[in-house]
Amino acid sequence: MAYYSQAHICQCLTRLSTLRANSVVTITGEGQKSGRQFVEEVMGLAGGLLRVGLHKGDVVAICAFNSDWYLEWLLAVAFVGGIVAPLNYRWSFEEAKSAMLSVRPAMLVADGSCDHWYPELQSNVIPSLKWHVFMGNSPPGFSSKSLNQLTAETIRKHSMISPVFNPCWAPDGAVIICFTSGTTGRPKGVIISHSALVVQSLAKVAIVGYSEDDVYLHTAPLCHIGGLSSALAMLMVGASHVLIPKFEAAIAIQVIEQYSVTSFITVPAMMADLISLMMAKATCKGSQSVMKILNGGGSLSAELTENAAKLFPRAKIHSAYGMTEACSSLTFMAVYDPTLQTSGENLQAFGSTHSGLSHHPQGVCVGKPAPHVELKICANDPSDQVGRILTRGPHVMLGYWDQKPGKGSESINEAWLDTGDIGSIDIFGNVWLVGRVNGRIKSGGENVYPEEVEAILLQHPGVSASVVVGIPDARLTEIVVACVKLRETWQWTGSRGKPFGENKPLLCSDILRKHCKEKELTGFKVPKLFILWTKPYPVTSTGKIRREQVRREVMSYLPSFSSHF
Repeated sequence: MAYYSQAHICQCLTRLSTLRANSVVTITGEGQKSGRQFVEEVMGLAGGLLRVGLHKGDVVAICAFNSDWYLEWLLAVAFVGGIVAPLNYRWSFEEAKSAMLSVRPAMLVADGSCDHWYPELQSNVIPSLKWHVFMGNSPPGFSSKSLNQLTAETIRKHSMISPVFNPCWAPDGAVIICFTSGTTGRPKGVIISHSALVVQSLAKVAIVGYSEDDVYLHTAPLCHIGGLSSALAMLMVGASHVLIPKFEAAIAIQVIEQYSVTSFITVPAMMADLISLMMAKATCKGSQSVMKILNGGGSLSAELTENAAKLFPRAKIHSAYGMTEACSSLTFMAVYDPTLQTSGENLQAFGSTHSGLSHHPQGVCVGKPAPHVELKICANDPSDQVGRILTRGPHVMLGYWDQKPGKGSESINEAWLDTGDIGSIDIFGNVWLVGRVNGRIKSGGENVYPEEVEAILLQHPGVSASVVVGIPDARLTEIVVACVKLRETWQWTGSRGKPFGENKPLLCSDILRKHCKEKELTGFKVPKLFILWTKPYPVTSTGKIRREQVRREVMSYLPSFSSHF
């Protein structure tokens, strides 16, 4: 008998259809829906999905911009016991194809966000697909006899939901397959349970203080665990949702003013863009309405925090540390509280004007664990207080979608999950991050794995070797830097186009960036800087690259490389 909690994310529908029946709960563009209307849309979809033949445990892939119907599909699929697999709309076709071949969806629901790769789904590219729903007009040139193409309206017309119909569960209580990159950088499906999403939502409600009075702006994409978990927290309390297709600072500021937004989430790059535009604009009336900001995807610099506190003077700003495998946030820390006179002093204590990040000899403070989260440090030496950060509890993933039994973290519900991060826990319960085990780079809230970028660079005929590292950046948290070696038959051109040598093919930063894009490397993974590396890479006794040493050398000697960017 499969073990899972009776928690179900659709239990929020009762609150929405009763206590919030006549209140606006979604705003998308010019359209608004009350709680009753929203629930009717969800139930109509759920009944239609049963009618067309979707079964418990079937996977439904969704590739779309944020909208009210995205939330409706998420809940409708969950209601009938299906599993939602959100696809990142920023992916190339090869990345989307890899993800779908892994999870084998029975249905694909998409909008115009995937126009750039959607026509390539012809000729039964994804054999498991039985149905396709395209929200809007199908892209030009698309025709497929292998897919049963439906519309949301058609599905709702076939609804068979009865008043006494109850929600169903997929095996093991799974509800979401949220993709994260593995060590190779390719998408890996993380299986998230109803229970994990519910306890994560309750933690956000308790710590950040979300309530039915909130007007929540969806700044994070619903294909990311941060966007999903925060959306569910707001559905559970019955808040109003303002949905824009994707984050653009100008549009975000406009809707903050228009709808008196009270809360939203950010990553440092989003916050930097908001601050830059608001400072240029000189005024933003809506900033007075914002009461709660939750930052993830990397620490806010002291400068960003101070500017955010000035522009959103009534907002309590929290920072969170987490990961997809732990259903979003593990720890929380209040970095600014307008009700406390000591907020500025706390910022000074945690800030560092030299690095622009909240660094300390112990690492980076990310706050205390959420109430449902159990953490411990696993060090090689029992006397060492710094080691791998492990976690366990109802928030931990059920596993990776294609993980075989006994491989990796056995009995994941009982075992400790290795976060892949190195850190410590002080006597006050604060968690301090020191570094990452695998060299993962966090840039603009996205994970970048050096191995994937290095493999792409090595496909260029002029590159003989490459090492990719991340260096601190106040806006993006880290930027991707590639240290490349050239083959003897090639030469590097300087920033002014002058070659370092003669009678050889030329290579430069622009050429390598173009090469990465031609190889369909997603934009945020393309290195921002390229450095010509002319000496041996530092290696261990077994020949492995000392990536952290390369990173230190880049940071120490960056000015001397400036002519090579």
